[in-house]
Amino acid sequence: MSISLLTRILFCCALLPCICACSVHANSPEGKNKSGKDGPNVSARVDVGVSAPIPGGMISAGISIGDARRLATQHGMSGAKPLPPGIQKNLARGKPLPPGIAKKQLPGPFINQLPHHPGYEWRQAGADLVLVVSGSLVISDILEDVFG
Repeated sequence: MSISLLTRILFCCALLPCICACSVHANSPEGKNKSGKDGPNVSARVDVGVSAPIPGGMISAGISIGDARRLATQHGMSGAKPLPPGIQKNLARGKPLPPGIAKKQLPGPFINQLPHHPGYEWRQAGADLVLVVSGSLVISDILEDVFG
């Protein structure tokens, strides 16, 4: 019996590195694989107004730009300046909000009239209305020039 036990132990020792190597490759983080300049989120971009879900579970705003603009005007929130071009080009679905605008909250009465999406929150980015994932502030949808 000791020979069969020894054989089992050797078999397990030989198999263990293979199992570990497979699990390391299967669970590699998305951000580590830099296949291009924009990384793995390139396929997550969808034009504004398209209501299809984004890979990764993000959703669209659920309100048109015109309706959001009317609400902003009713609440006296029009006339905002657009973001500088360098920051504006970094404003895209699947990317986090740029640092300088991540803390800008919207007034409660305005937010209460927008569609509610659990796990998401509304933010203002220059003249744009942005739906972001709560906590990570990754952009799920952008409604351009709502506050312009």
